[in-house]
Amino acid sequence: MTEPVPLLPSPEDRLTRYGALRDRILRDPDWGRMLRWFAPLVVTAVAAVLRLVNLGHPHQLAFDETYYVKDAWSLWTLGYEGTWGEGANEAFVTLQKLPLSDVGSFVVHPPLGKWLIALGMAIGGPDNTVGWRLATALLGTATVLLVYLVARRLTGSIVVATVASGLLAIDGLSIVMSRTALLDGPLTFFLLLGALFILLDRERTIPVLERPNPDSPDPMWGRVLWRRPWLVAAGVALGAATAVKWSGMYALAAFGLYVVVTDALARRRAGVVLWPTAAAFRQGPVSFVLLVFPALLTYLVSWTGWLVTMGGYARRSDPNPLIALWNYHKQILDFHVGLTSGHPYASPAWEWPLLLRPTAVWVAGDPAPCGVDHCIAVISTIPNPLIWYASIAAAVYLLYCLVRAWIQRRPTPGPALTFPLVGLVATYVPWLMFPERTIFQFYTVAMAPFLAIALAVVLRRIAGTRDAPLHRRRTGERAVLVFLGVVVLVSVFYYPVWTGMSVPYQFWLLHNWLPGWV
Repeated sequence: MTEPVPLLPSPEDRLTRYGALRDRILRDPDWGRMLRWFAPLVVTAVAAVLRLVNLGHPHQLAFDETYYVKDAWSLWTLGYEGTWGEGANEAFVTLQKLPLSDVGSFVVHPPLGKWLIALGMAIGGPDNTVGWRLATALLGTATVLLVYLVARRLTGSIVVATVASGLLAIDGLSIVMSRTALLDGPLTFFLLLGALFILLDRERTIPVLERPNPDSPDPMWGRVLWRRPWLVAAGVALGAATAVKWSGMYALAAFGLYVVVTDALARRRAGVVLWPTAAAFRQGPVSFVLLVFPALLTYLVSWTGWLVTMGGYARRSDPNPLIALWNYHKQILDFHVGLTSGHPYASPAWEWPLLLRPTAVWVAGDPAPCGVDHCIAVISTIPNPLIWYASIAAAVYLLYCLVRAWIQRRPTPGPALTFPLVGLVATYVPWLMFPERTIFQFYTVAMAPFLAIALAVVLRRIAGTRDAPLHRRRTGERAVLVFLGVVVLVSVFYYPVWTGMSVPYQFWLLHNWLPGWV
């Protein structure tokens, strides 16, 4: 008698077995430990390759490198920003005698970002283009790792954290700003470092606030906590962000308010009667001291070179160096408020979500043979369009979830939904208040980490939770995998435009999906 032919497992059975195997692997302590290390290392390594390979191209000052590279070398040699003479840009490339005088120059950004650029230049020399960009490339790579750590804290998921950091690793805006000696890359690093420290403070503080204090129970006010080292660390990081660009102050304010609000909600859950008042007027001043004072001290320390020398701009405006620094800052503020000069790549903040006017950082026609008559090499801050528009949609969805919960008086959504929105409020909303100011699309590099986290959180929802029906999970996971695969292909397609490769002119035109991208 013939043996019955065993039936092949159905797709549903295979998916069930795969899910069980995946869960068993993740529960295994050895496999779990390996994944926790392996995933961020691989993503960070990919980010490093995309940011460090051929970093010295182009061998000339690109866009606003003309300001920050020269200021960085001046800081390294004089301790403050001096005045440059004619032919300075060419002198940097050919290493002729650099026309730098010790007369203080009026500059409008704090010095920390330029000091970081100067460290790379000290290693490679003033004519070494890799040295110009080394600090921003390393910090851009580290920002990818920080995205992983922040997303892991928010969601508890290795997969979500890997997707979020992977999206930033292959995104063009982050790649270009990591390969260019501008200030926005270091600014983004310190902003995200501060965000990570805020989350660590939340993890340490919220359970304490929610737990009754047996030593001194106070149901009316609750506890006042001074021992919050992660909040102090966040102040240092956000003070460093402000010492790169003043826009770091917006993040300091936004995350400070986030701390007060989450403190208040924790007291309400603990049954504190006067929970809003306690959070605002008892714990609030303490949190202000722990957060803002370290930020202020960090900011002042960044000006040490200007304070200990006498040649910097406005340094002699008052015998007291702190008053002289205050006088200088008033002039900087007047400049920023009145900055309305036109620029061909200027883009007001309302345009940013639509991606109407990216910045061409560097353009060269016919720079090298490419097999056709007309070639072009371009470095553009166009992000991966799929990542950008999907991230904007994800942020809008998270905002919708938050508003719906508030209207329906549901419990406040978890930090995975709310925290990316706090980061976007800090890095985007303030720019809407200055519609006449000359600003650029590449400022959104500070938004990019929070957008990547928002997109990863929404993709997890699309993929479906473990308790979702089998067909729902299968459909959702396939849709997410297809989307991520297309995203990778788009990044491959755009990589020449992000790194200044010589390509045929018609091939370059294929990358300009909107008129303003040219």
